[in-house]
Amino acid sequence: MKMSIILVLSILILAPAILAEDGRPGRWTAELEGGAVFSGYNDARIPNVGGTLVSLSEDLDIAAKAYYRLRLSYALSRRHELSLLYAPLTLKAQGALPADVNFSGVLFPRGSEVDGIYTFNSYRLTYRYRLVDRSRLRLDIGFTAKVRDAEIALATPELAASKTNVGFVPLLHLRLAWDWNSKLGLLLEADAAAAKQGRAEDVLLALNWRLSPRAQLRIGYRFVEGGADVDEVYNFAWIHYLAAGLALNF
Repeated sequence: MKMSIILVLSILILAPAILAEDGRPGRWTAELEGGAVFSGYNDARIPNVGGTLVSLSEDLDIAAKAYYRLRLSYALSRRHELSLLYAPLTLKAQGALPADVNFSGVLFPRGSEVDGIYTFNSYRLTYRYRLVDRSRLRLDIGFTAKVRDAEIALATPELAASKTNVGFVPLLHLRLAWDWNSKLGLLLEADAAAAKQGRAEDVLLALNWRLSPRAQLRIGYRFVEGGADVDEVYNFAWIHYLAAGLALNF
């Protein structure tokens, strides 16, 4: 959280110089994204064998909430770039269980008023290579090393159970930017991978508005989908984001 505050303050301090029309692109780019996040399906069974399938979004209610993401990128050269992403996410659910639920070894009786938590914090290091570099079209491909810090929990005043997981996930990366004119353009950005044990996708489609050579605003839709189907846990979720962002180059 301290690093997030420092980055946001740095963006605000640098903004006046970056917005200048005569600014030249630099090697660093700071991106702040925020907006509203809400849940599509979110199904969990813990353990996968012996547990009860429960939907945090259908059996319980998950309210929409505000979110933010921070990315800091460094251009190694004209075609090579590294970036770090911090993407925290915690959704809270409430409601009465429609049936008995065996969750992580704890039996929650039917009708129990429970509080649920779905946390999926993401830390990523991405390398991307500029495969296509034209005046109106840019295509980057690369790889993302993702560390997930996840938790699913249910609790009543008398009972509580949770499942946590910290793990590494390798992802393929793609970024496509197309400029309609000197001010407006489209951005498609994705991290994704699939295997027998599960899948993961994080996709953004946004409209870009260039404020200056070193500053861009964006607005669009992002979704995060995927999960795991292994012995310890079954969990698949689809998370929707109404996204707005600011990218500043310095």
